[in-house]
Amino acid sequence: MRLFLFFVFCFALEASAQVLTPEQFIQQVRLYHPLAKQATLEVEKAKAELLSVRGNFDPALTFQGGSKTFDGKNYYSYANPEVKVPTRLAGLDLKAGLENNGGQFLNSENTAGQSSYLGFVLPVGKGLITDQRRTALQQALIYRSMSEQEKRRMVNDLLFDAYVGYWQWAGAYQLYSIYSNFLRVSTDRLRLVRLSFQQGDRSAIDTLEALTQVQNFEMLQADAAVKLNTSSLELSNFLWDENDSAYALSPKTLPDTTQFALYQPVRPLNDVMEQAMLENPTLRSYDYKLDALEAEKRLKFQSMLPVVNLKANLLNQGYNVFKDFGGALFQNNYLWGIDVKFPLFIREGRGDYQKAKLKIQETNYQLNAKRWETQNKVRNYYTETALLQKQIRLTQQAFTGFSSLLKAENLRFQNGESSLFLVNTRENKVIETAEKLINLRVKYLKANYAVDWAAGLLR
Repeated sequence: MRLFLFFVFCFALEASAQVLTPEQFIQQVRLYHPLAKQATLEVEKAKAELLSVRGNFDPALTFQGGSKTFDGKNYYSYANPEVKVPTRLAGLDLKAGLENNGGQFLNSENTAGQSSYLGFVLPVGKGLITDQRRTALQQALIYRSMSEQEKRRMVNDLLFDAYVGYWQWAGAYQLYSIYSNFLRVSTDRLRLVRLSFQQGDRSAIDTLEALTQVQNFEMLQADAAVKLNTSSLELSNFLWDENDSAYALSPKTLPDTTQFALYQPVRPLNDVMEQAMLENPTLRSYDYKLDALEAEKRLKFQSMLPVVNLKANLLNQGYNVFKDFGGALFQNNYLWGIDVKFPLFIREGRGDYQKAKLKIQETNYQLNAKRWETQNKVRNYYTETALLQKQIRLTQQAFTGFSSLLKAENLRFQNGESSLFLVNTRENKVIETAEKLINLRVKYLKANYAVDWAAGLLR
């Protein structure tokens, strides 16, 4: 009968209040919580960095100009614009320019009058396979992918904390509701016992017995009210609106008690483990970090190669470099050069290359340790979930049994075949088991979500 009244009470209370389901709550956290938005900013910062690095391949327009006139003499004058286009192909740089040089004392290396050129600079030693700008671009692309994993990691941690906060709030609400229900029942019993005492059907000790039970439930309810208030405030840490304003949980908002009493679906351990090894954001970040270190190692290897840069220009008179373009152009109108530099001991290059290899080895050790740690966490929470399910079933059976005994003891008490002491004892046992059952359900829900959290699958 008391359980029936309890469920009627909960139904009536929920009918006049707004129920916040875990799905609605988590969706709100995903959309509006500052940490969720901060996680998105990590991706945007990585995109901005990538845009900045791509600037190394932007064409550049330069201009050199000058003139000197002294004592009635035109010493020199020049106006030389040039366009340089860096490419991702073997470190090749293309360039084209115009020259207009004149003056009595013009440098003999410069061509007088108007001329044009089209040329390139190509490294055939250090910088042929990769160079600083191409490596920076490759790493920026990798870091953009890493930022996606960092976003997932931050969201994974945030959602786990949010789920835990929600179910602790739901558990606190369940405890408060149960204590309130039993307080109401014991208060009605005290009123009836006092009435019976006044009519001479009960002894004075029965009124004291009934009063102490009421006082006991009042203390339990007060303690549960404190815990409910605390859990409500902790849950409010996750409540934000579309205007980036935090707000407190309304006292009229209730948790979804239906889902609180259900078992959450659990996938086979092997499936969870396999998915964790493929999708865990922390593990994926290590993979990307290794890719970035491999790119750095290739760059450091270039430090051991000699610098050999080929330079060549096709020249022509006037501002049309392709004028009279043909075989004679390659026989006559050209400029070429070569720059060579080779450190004899290559100690700096060898040292940098060795450090790059050691970083890769160190990161592989860290990745292996993190994989094993992740697997053990998933196994631990998975086992805990299964054990808590068993505990909940046993405690639920005990709760049903104690409730039946309480119902029978109440019937005997009403027929004058039992004492109020025995009724209170049965009642306290039901309360004790109900409290244990609620705490187990909170632990179970936390462990269940911890499986996906440890696997990095909450999103």
